[in-house]
Amino acid sequence: MDSTLTTIPVITLDGPAASGKGTIAERVGSALGFHYLDSGALYRIATLAALDAGVALDDEAALAELCRGLSPVFAEGRILVAGEDVTERIRSEEVSRATSRVAALPAVRRALFELQRRAARTPGLVADGRDMGTVVFPEARLKVFMTASARVRAERRFKQLAARGVAADLDELTRDLEERDRRDRERATAPLRPADDAHVLDTSEMNVEEVVKKVLDWWSDASKLS
Repeated sequence: MDSTLTTIPVITLDGPAASGKGTIAERVGSALGFHYLDSGALYRIATLAALDAGVALDDEAALAELCRGLSPVFAEGRILVAGEDVTERIRSEEVSRATSRVAALPAVRRALFELQRRAARTPGLVADGRDMGTVVFPEARLKVFMTASARVRAERRFKQLAARGVAADLDELTRDLEERDRRDRERATAPLRPADDAHVLDTSEMNVEEVVKKVLDWWSDASKLS
């Protein structure tokens, strides 16, 4: 672990799929002037690359090798891989369903670990994912674990898809999220769980502004102690 990173302020937002981590992390990062790491996007990029290359999603060695060759570029809200804008493609339901399978593989997680660590740079970083506070940034000054019921998360995803003109079945989305939660919790490497020192925040009855304010209040408290 690079001890120099202990001097860089890091906030981690972990939680299950569709818990709103990305939206909150971006808002918090913007409010503080910090960089933002969407770690889930890295796993989605790897999954999309595997699907495009025809790599089997259970071929751990081939997937890890593919990950080591990735050089994604995040700029102005877009994501480029080998010059191609994949911002929309990595959010497809096909990629979403397959990503938790790819992310469960230890060799894949090891291959992407250093890429994520390098995202921490001054003036600070807000990182969202599944294991940001437990594995990637255990020294983070503030760790938050966001959650909500599967049904509430499915309803949020349903609305997002509808806004993009994509038809979806709410019950199917709920079942899919419950299955992804199970895989994330039960995987052998970096299972989904709150860090021991994380603030657990159930957002089922909260709006975005309320969640952002809560995280910023916790950050203010944490900063006074550092």
